[in-house]
Amino acid sequence: MSAHNHSLHSKLSIGGLLVTLGIIYGDIGTSPLYVMKAILGVHEISRDIVLGGISCVFWTLTLQTTIKYVIITLSADNHGEGGIFALFALVKRTKIKWLIIPAIIGGSALLADGIITPPISVSAAVEGINNFYAMETKTIQIIVICILFVLFTIQQFGSKLVGKFFAPMMLIWFSMLGILGTLQIMNDFSVFNAINPYYAYELLLIHPEGFFVLGAVFLCTTGAEALYSDMGHCGRKNIRISWIFVKAMLLLNYFGQGAYLISHEGQTLEQLGGKDGNPFYLIMADWFQPIGVVVATLAAVIASQALISGSFTLINEAMRLNFWPKVKIKYPTELKGQLYIPSINWLLLLGCIGIVWYFEKSSAMEHAYGLAIVLCMIMTTILLNFYLIMKRVKWYIIGALITVYLVIEFSFLAAILPKFIHGGFVTLIIASALVGVMGTWYLAKQISKNYTKIVKIDDYKKVLAELSVDLSIPKYATHLVYMTNSNRSDEIEEKVMYSILQKRPKRADLYWFIHVNILSEPYKKEYRVTEIVKDDIYRIDFYLGFREPTKINLMFKQVIKEMVDRGEVDITSRYESLNKNNIIGDFKFVLSEKFLSNDSDLTFFEKIIMNTYFIMKKMSLSEEKGFGLDSSSVKIEQFPLVIHAPEKIEMRRIERDCNPI
Repeated sequence: MSAHNHSLHSKLSIGGLLVTLGIIYGDIGTSPLYVMKAILGVHEISRDIVLGGISCVFWTLTLQTTIKYVIITLSADNHGEGGIFALFALVKRTKIKWLIIPAIIGGSALLADGIITPPISVSAAVEGINNFYAMETKTIQIIVICILFVLFTIQQFGSKLVGKFFAPMMLIWFSMLGILGTLQIMNDFSVFNAINPYYAYELLLIHPEGFFVLGAVFLCTTGAEALYSDMGHCGRKNIRISWIFVKAMLLLNYFGQGAYLISHEGQTLEQLGGKDGNPFYLIMADWFQPIGVVVATLAAVIASQALISGSFTLINEAMRLNFWPKVKIKYPTELKGQLYIPSINWLLLLGCIGIVWYFEKSSAMEHAYGLAIVLCMIMTTILLNFYLIMKRVKWYIIGALITVYLVIEFSFLAAILPKFIHGGFVTLIIASALVGVMGTWYLAKQISKNYTKIVKIDDYKKVLAELSVDLSIPKYATHLVYMTNSNRSDEIEEKVMYSILQKRPKRADLYWFIHVNILSEPYKKEYRVTEIVKDDIYRIDFYLGFREPTKINLMFKQVIKEMVDRGEVDITSRYESLNKNNIIGDFKFVLSEKFLSNDSDLTFFEKIIMNTYFIMKKMSLSEEKGFGLDSSSVKIEQFPLVIHAPEKIEMRRIERDCNPI
């Protein structure tokens, strides 16, 4: 773990608490904008329904957010990092192969949530304008799209400058929530009866939508997954302490909305506030509403920013874990862990604009919201089960915990499923497409690995040593470097030896084999050098955390420099005129690019997977750019990938006819 991350995890500080407030609570913090509005819908306000709704919100935030995420899940700490892929990296040590399924589904669902959260948060905030100045829906849509466009455009500059503005802005936002709620509660303390869980149970019996009102209730906890995903940025202690303040402010606002609504029993939200009547804005004094809209919009933008940054981190981890094609990554600032992925940024923006145009209003987006994130929560629960087993927690404690949370989350899922036809299908289509990409990439890599032939380097040491001094063959390079996927230092792919010895004999003074190991922990940069033949063949193994950038060119140069300083290798050019002037020898990287051989005998499933994989590969980042290599010193060689090659082709030889007619 970096020193920065370690200090965040080991101590509390006012600065750390403020940073936490600014980074991770945007999504869950903006939920009062739409939760009570979604619970009431177009129905008449009833005291019991209001108390039941607040009771459901109170217990959901307590059981789901506080106990499951803040107390239990944050303990699943992968060297200071959190998130579903960090959790998967921890539990994959159990060697249970099918755990890849909940990891991919959960990661895809979280990314799909990144497309729906910015539109619903910003739309719900901007629609508050209608409380004091009526606007056309199309005008609201254009304002929302303009805000989103600016937000996504500034991503390329990094959030360092904007980040300084986040913390004080969110402090203002949560303080505003608490104050507005408290002012309403002063008029009716009986709203605290909602703490009694009986009202939550009664809501399911008396609400016009019955059990399915849970779909609206679930919206209050949709940001819980972000608390875990951003643990690496803020630290567990800072999250746990700041959550006390955040939860208190959220509950005060919900109870305040409840007190206001009870005082207007028998009316509807439309009667109280027009076509976009929203209890969040109705509890504000008329003079304060324009200020409230501005503050709410800024809070919604911060919520969106957190999800966009989280999406970049998620894709970066997916690439390292072989779930996603290589894409270009930029590092806009020196801050550790801060990155920018152009392709994902603009895809997210297109998705957000599409959501705004398709659903038009935040109330319609509620149908699409929640379905993806509840799937993510269920997948986290499954992986958490295996983490607790790894930690040797008593089976009856694991059984009780996991059963309770699976019942809660499947209840939410069942309540949200009817929304599928009203818009839920949108996020499910997006999530399914992402599952398709991740699953295809992972399976194709496994198939390719299974059909890559590995040979022992010992069998080739003698011929390589002789080749490097065979003057009858023109020298190909002073240093010849191959990337290898072989995990063992005494083995190499057969295609590498074929490239050196047969494709075109490549004489070099030194042969280098480089292997990159992606570790289960997030931040680590280590290497090991294996001397196979002194002054002839070396292997370098890099051990990188799954959040570390793969800058092979720079890392390889540093390793060579350290080896030279220690007198382990001489990299001076072997050409006589250059050698006496101490000129460093040239380095040539040879990368192999596979293509699917016509000799492959594929099953229908393998054909779909491999053909899709090669289409995606054409659109992804090239190998040399993915490894951060200088293209001028790279040679790409094409190699056929043969899957299920026919072992023997049956043929019959015929003799030449001696008596042709």
